This record gives sequence, structure tokens and C-alpha cells, in this order.
Amino acid sequence: MRYEDLPKWSAQAASWAAEYHASLRERPVRPQTKPGEIAAQIATSPPDAPDEIEEIFDDFKRIIPDGMTHWQHPRFFAYFNSNAAPASMLAEQLSNAISAQCMLWQTSPAATELETVMVDWLRQALGLPNGMQGVIQDTATSANLSAVLTMRERAVEWRGLMQGMSGIPALRIYASTQTHASVDKAARLAGIGQENLIKIATDRNWAMRPEALREAITADRAAGLLPAGVIGCIGGTSIGASDNLREILSIARDEDLYSHVDAAWAGSAMICPEFRPIWDGIDLADSIVVNPHKWMGANFDCSVQFLRDPTCQIRTLCIKPDYLKTIEDDEITNYSEWTIPLGRRFRALKLWFLMRAYGLDGLRSRIRNHVNWTNQASAAIAQLPGFEIITPPKLALFTFRFAPEGNNADAFTRLLLEKINADGRIYLTQTRHEGLFVIRMTIGQFDTTKEDVDVAIHVIGEIAKSL
Repeated sequence: MRYEDLPKWSAQAASWAAEYHASLRERPVRPQTKPGEIAAQIATSPPDAPDEIEEIFDDFKRIIPDGMTHWQHPRFFAYFNSNAAPASMLAEQLSNAISAQCMLWQTSPAATELETVMVDWLRQALGLPNGMQGVIQDTATSANLSAVLTMRERAVEWRGLMQGMSGIPALRIYASTQTHASVDKAARLAGIGQENLIKIATDRNWAMRPEALREAITADRAAGLLPAGVIGCIGGTSIGASDNLREILSIARDEDLYSHVDAAWAGSAMICPEFRPIWDGIDLADSIVVNPHKWMGANFDCSVQFLRDPTCQIRTLCIKPDYLKTIEDDEITNYSEWTIPLGRRFRALKLWFLMRAYGLDGLRSRIRNHVNWTNQASAAIAQLPGFEIITPPKLALFTFRFAPEGNNADAFTRLLLEKINADGRIYLTQTRHEGLFVIRMTIGQFDTTKEDVDVAIHVIGEIAKSL
């Protein structure tokens, strides 16, 4: 395939994409395939001679779409949605065409400067403090690891980078029991150790108990351990729990500990001012992560980490071999110095297209609809025979279980979930909450309608009745 062939095949790809999205409601959300069936349709060795692009494209249409879980399906109510608004998809095509490696300002001036402006646009949209800066990461996992590494180095006065951690007292990081597993992973990868990630008990609203946090820090200092940081949770993945940030971040400041807030999913909702009480006190955080690719409509991957002062993170992550130095170093920003990877994609372009094409009002309207429909869905499912709401709606997420009288609720809830997902009309996932097997339902796909939510309620009730 040559560059002169690109217009023809790009047009065909765009036509296929439009038809694909238009047909999603007629497709099962999850593929009706068994392990190994896709691989069996693909040649076991690469070709020596080139295949015709017509043949490759035909094989794509024949093999791939029906083997995919359709994350853009309007009845995808599982996990947290990884959205792709059309305007963002268009920007991603342009970014792919340019194919820049945006590690330094000099390798991509427009990408670097657009990133600076887009992060500030998003800061304003979320109501974050003036002067807060940020960087676009790939995912919240990378942002959480960056923050934990910064906590580590700040606590040991940056000795770990050159000398290693030998001989240094065990570091302690504090987080809620509702925190995402990527925080556990960060503690492992940072050399702190998962046993030194202290999970603080929560109150009846599943928020970290401030007095328990302060007690844990005091006890660890007395034991000769080295407290390094506090991680707050806003919209936890399991049930949507949120911490009381003003209290726990105030404790972090009192104790001179670096603080980070994981608001990967729920942070997008903060473009709606009425939801901001959920993260009251966010202005006290040293670091915050919000994923526009989850609920705002940006293509995966696009995770924004905001930093009160990027100096600590840059000091932790930056390394400048001679071949990466630029003459204008004092005048420019090189975002690869703010992140773990050296290589960086042009992610800011899709934020620019997204926020301009829909406007904040258009994006707010979608999020408000999702929250309203979630409340309605929870109320409707609560009225179905044998159903129990386990955790009430937190923005656009709630959990429930199916507990027919006299039967094993865990077993029946698991069976119900299996039947729902095998049916194909909707897709839900599970979690464990306080020992109970429960079903999560979250509404957040960019094109979901109230009718799609009504279908979900109908399917849940219909399949439960058949059991």
C-alpha cells in the first residue's frame, strides 16, 4: 500500500466506522465466541509476499468486529466506559497521520504547546485552582505510579534515585480500602511494597476515616517507619466511594506528606458545578488524576494528571542524556520529563476537538443525563421482585444483587449475571462488597439514551423471572 492509496482506503475505513456505530444496537455487546476461535482464522506465519489491501480489509471485516467486546455499544453498562466521541475519533485519525513522537518541544512544538493549553482548559472546566499545571498521561495507572514515586523520593530527599532504597526505613503510603488496585500496583513497582500501603478503615459512607489516618501516621512514626504520602479516592471503581478530601488532605499537609487524589472516573463529572461538593477540598491536593477517556468522550488513552507544583515530580522522573538536551531548555517545557515514558503520543489534539465540537454545555448535558438515569434505574431495579440495592447511586454507579427468598443470594446473583451477559443485549460486571457478590451497573457511554437504560431494566427483570 502506498500513500497515494490512502485517500481511497481511509474513506472506506470511515464508511465502515459509520456503519459499525450505526449497527451497534443490533449486535450483542460481548462477542459470541470461544477462546481460540479468532486465532484459528488467522494465518500462523507472516507472508513473504505482500497481500493486497483489499484482502486484508476483507479479512478485518470478516474476523475482527464479531470477535470484539463493543465498548462503544450504548448498552455497555460494565466497568467504566472508555468512550470515543466522533470528534475525538477524527482528531485521533489526524494524530495518527502526523505520527509524531512528542517527547520534546523540539520534536513537536505544536503538540507540546497545545497540551499546555488543553490541560489548562480542562483545569478551568473542572474548577481547579489557578496556577495548577498538568500533563497528559496514558492512563491513571501511570499517573498513580508517578505520584507514588514522587512521594517516595520526596520522603527520602531524592536519595533513592541514585543510591537505591537500601538502609532507608520502610516507607508508608496511606489510602482508603476503596482505592483502585493500580495504587497497590504502584506501591509494588515503586519498591515500597504492598504491605506498606496502609489501607485506612472507612466510615458508613465508605470514606476514609480521618482520625484513623492520623492515628496510623502517628503510630508509624513512633515505630521508626517513614510516612511518605496520602492518596485520596473520588469515585472508587468498586462502588463509587469518595473520601472526605478536605479532612484527609489537611492531615497530609499537617504531617508534611505529599498528597494525590485518584478521581480517574468521577473527575469528569466535576465539569458540572453541582457535583463538585463530592471533592470539596481538592484545592489542597498536590496531584490529581482525571481520565477524560472514561466519561468525557475522549478516545482511549487520555489521562490528565494535575500538579500543584510539578517540580517534585520532574525532579523524580526527569533524566537528561546529552542526546535529549535542547538549547532552549530554560524556555520550554518537555513533557517527557514529567512522565515515566520517554515516548509520547499527540493526545492533546483529541481534547481540543472534543471540547470545541461539543462545548462544555454539551458534555455536561450527557453527564447529567447519565446521573439522572442511574438514579431512575436504581429505583426501578429496587422494585423488581427479589432484588436488593446494596450500594446506592454514586454519580452514575450503583450495585445490586438478586436474592430470591430462601435461596443463596451470591449463587443466584452470579447466575443472573452469567445469563444477562450470555443474552447479549446488555453487559454488566460484578464486584465484591463487604463479602457480598454484587452486580455493578454504571451508565456512561457517550451515545446511551434513556431507551437503552429502559432496555437494561427490562432485560434484568425478564432474565431474573426466568430463574
